[in-house]
Amino acid sequence: MRRPAPLPALGLAVCAAACAAAGLTACTSADTTPPAAPAGITAQAGSATSVHVMWQAAPAADGVTNYQVFEAGRLIRELPADRTMVDVTGLAPRTAYAFTVRARDAAGNTSAPSAEAAATTPAARAEDRTPPTAPDRTTARADGPRSAVVSWSAASDDTGVTAYDVHQGGVRIHTAGPAETSTTLTGLQPDTAYTFTVRARDGADNSSPDGPAAEVTTAPAPGRGPGTAPADFTADASPGTVTLAWTAPDTGRPTTEYELHVNGRPVTVIQFGAGAVAGGRMEHRLGVAEPPGTAWELKLRARLPDGNWGAFSVQRHVVLAG
Repeated sequence: MRRPAPLPALGLAVCAAACAAAGLTACTSADTTPPAAPAGITAQAGSATSVHVMWQAAPAADGVTNYQVFEAGRLIRELPADRTMVDVTGLAPRTAYAFTVRARDAAGNTSAPSAEAAATTPAARAEDRTPPTAPDRTTARADGPRSAVVSWSAASDDTGVTAYDVHQGGVRIHTAGPAETSTTLTGLQPDTAYTFTVRARDGADNSSPDGPAAEVTTAPAPGRGPGTAPADFTADASPGTVTLAWTAPDTGRPTTEYELHVNGRPVTVIQFGAGAVAGGRMEHRLGVAEPPGTAWELKLRARLPDGNWGAFSVQRHVVLAG
C-alpha cells in the first residue's frame, strides 16, 4: 500500500481537507511555539566559591521538560522540569557573576533567556572550620493559599554570615542573603501544613545547626477542590481506650498515614496498610495508660501524596474513662 505523499505547509482548513482526501484520521502541525522565559530568577552567593540560583516554575500548560542555566551566556547546568534551583559551585572568590535561565519543552523549543540575576562571591577565609550560630528564633505565617512568610533572627559567625538557607522537610528550598531575616516562599499548596527551619552559612560553606522549627498551614483556596483536613473527626473515651473516627480527605489517592496530636504535641503516626484503607470513614482505637480523669485535646492531620502534612481536623476534648 502506498503511503500518501507528505503534505505541504497549508492553512488549517486546507490541511484538514488534504488529510481527509489522503485517508488520514488526524492532521497535526509541529509544535514550534517556545515556552515563556522563566520568571522570578534570583542569585545569592552562598560561599566564596558557590552561588545559589532560583527561579519560578513554568506553568504546566507550557509543557516544559527541562531548564538550562547560563553564566555570562555560557551553558553551565541542565536540570529537569521539577528542579527550579541549583547551587553553582567551583566559582572564584570576590568575583561578580551573572546568570540567566531558559526553559525547553518536549518538542525542543527553547524560551528566550530570563532576566539576568547577578551575584558577587565573598572573599575566601582560609582554614575556617567554625560554623555560625543557629538562628535562635523562627516564625512563619501564611500569606494566602500558595505562599508563606518565614522570618528568623540573625546569626553570628567569627568571619561573618554569608547566607541563610531555608529548609522544608530536611530539603533546602530557598537561600537568602546575609542581611535578610525574612523571605516569602511561593509555589506552596493550599490548605497544607508546612514546617520550616533555617540554617546560617559562612564564606567557607560551614552551616549552622537548624534553628527552631516554625509550622504554618496555608489558607484554603476557594473553588479549588476539597480541603486536606480529615472531616467529621470524633473522639470517644471508654475504659483503657479512646476511639477515633474521621472521614478521609480527598487527596486523589488512598491516605495511609495520619499524625495524632495530643494536647498540642505529636504523639503517634497512625498507619494503615494499603488493603485496609477505606474510601471514606476511618476508625482507630488508641490504647491509653494514663489515669481516669486525664483531659486530652486531640486533633489529626493526614500525610498528602506529595509527602507534606495536610491541615488539621477540628480539635476534640475527651476525658479518659475509668
